[in-house]
Amino acid sequence: MKHSVAAASLALQITSALAQQLLPVQIRAPTVAHFEAIVGNDTFDFGCRPVAHPTEDGQYKLHALLTRDQINYLANEYREDDSIEIRETKVTKRAASAPIGSGDRFSSGATAPLGLGTKASGTTIASILNVNEIGSAVTGLANKFPGAFFKYNLPNKSFQGRTSVAFYTGAGSDVSEYHLYLSAGMHARERGGPDNVIYWVSDLLEANRTGVGLKYGSKSYTNAQVKSILNAGVVIFPLVNPDGVVYDQSSGSLWRKNRNTKSGSSGSSIGVDINRNFDFLWNFRKYYTASAAPASTSPSSEAFYGTAPESEAETKNHVSVYSKFPKIRWFMDVHSAAGDILYSWGDDDNQSTNPAMNFLNSTYDGKRGGVGDNTYREYISSTDLTAAKRVGDATAAAMRGVGGRSYTSIQAVGLYPTSGASDDYAFSRYWSKPGVNKVYGYTMEFGYSTNFYPTLTEFNQNILDTNAGFMDWALTAISVGLE
Repeated sequence: MKHSVAAASLALQITSALAQQLLPVQIRAPTVAHFEAIVGNDTFDFGCRPVAHPTEDGQYKLHALLTRDQINYLANEYREDDSIEIRETKVTKRAASAPIGSGDRFSSGATAPLGLGTKASGTTIASILNVNEIGSAVTGLANKFPGAFFKYNLPNKSFQGRTSVAFYTGAGSDVSEYHLYLSAGMHARERGGPDNVIYWVSDLLEANRTGVGLKYGSKSYTNAQVKSILNAGVVIFPLVNPDGVVYDQSSGSLWRKNRNTKSGSSGSSIGVDINRNFDFLWNFRKYYTASAAPASTSPSSEAFYGTAPESEAETKNHVSVYSKFPKIRWFMDVHSAAGDILYSWGDDDNQSTNPAMNFLNSTYDGKRGGVGDNTYREYISSTDLTAAKRVGDATAAAMRGVGGRSYTSIQAVGLYPTSGASDDYAFSRYWSKPGVNKVYGYTMEFGYSTNFYPTLTEFNQNILDTNAGFMDWALTAISVGLE
């Protein structure tokens, strides 16, 4: 039986996904090895990363968003292979997805947002923030908490000329006192990410002002815990990819990348995947085994890595935060949708016995990314691994504790490697850039696989889940250490 797509077929460039509706698909197989060739096809859309989940009957399922042509192509490739099943999932969630806000509910900053943690149980938020409202919400918080909340413009304008804003709060004006960094909105279609971080910070500030605690579903936190998080210093880059989010919110096209047209001016050839553009093993053709597909060199791919590491304004802005706040120790990048908390490394399996086997050692160029083998495994000290896993486990447990959703904490490589990702870049800086602080990097994947457009109920549940996750992530990080 055939378990892989023919090599010639892997190069097939299928009609742009923008020209056809993307349909949720579940591919089932008895082992993860059956998915290897499918995942290697960079015309297919697997969301943030390919995730193969075990099923109750002992198989595995891989979620994807495919066009009708792509579904028919796979069905034809595997028509004689009974071990692989390709089925469309009957999902109606996009048709009833949470609405995008119209106008400006914060009146250019005259009012400030308030999250769910300081409101009565059962309170809901009626719509997702539009791009203008994200900026207005930040201004509103700055106006409501003068001297305690600081916003600033990031140095690089987006391809379409937008200015991005970051903010910091809790530890005063001394930037050397800030240790926690969160970003969101890197992938345009992952709706609700900026809302999650903004509503969380608004809850922290309001609870601190009024002397109360916070409650997210079944998870409760004291005012003392709120104060300890603020005292650790919180930095937020709430909307990394403004051009992409504007386009996605106006088109409903499940747009992922930014809107840079330098590598392609139409359809899916537009844009770079910002989360494959960071300076960590970016040139994967050099660093990874030929069988690995951690990113793509094709502009039409959802995982297109760009023209150089940090080629994109959005990536440069993200990196600039580390220079402004030199004592950042813990980083969280907020994404959807897989239901996981990811910790380093993402390029290969971890190992703690051979320090020489590391991402800077050219001896191993061309050998990385073969997950599950012993040819290469990325070094992480046992101390760092214990710390990273402890914080990741606490975050996932908090998210599960809100209302019973399933969240897991796993190493970022999972079953398939990545390159140029924000979490690995954060962790790698300590070894690749002399004199910088060590940063533990995480990715939070809220929600369910391929459900990028949540219903209104799901959107509100995502806020509760992520905000509890942020609380325990920060509190556990503080207990592990900020210096």
